[in-house]
Amino acid sequence: MQLGTRWTSGDEPPAAVPAVLRAQIAAVDRSMPTDDLGQPRPRWTLTFLEGRPIAELDTGVIVEQHASGTVIVRHDDEDEFA
Repeated sequence: MQLGTRWTSGDEPPAAVPAVLRAQIAAVDRSMPTDDLGQPRPRWTLTFLEGRPIAELDTGVIVEQHASGTVIVRHDDEDEFA
């Protein structure tokens, strides 16, 4: 696994974030509650597994590109092969 970068949800993703993930990351960010009750916003972590990008939010939301090129959004407690 190759470590990419980290950034705060709602902020512009760094240039290292592949274009293929950006629309889904933005959709997840838009779905986040705006009233955070003084809590810091969660952060994204970009990594690469077998050359494919994976962005994971501290909340457990994962945006990843599969070998087929398809980008999916799931939660880390979901079975991705179900």
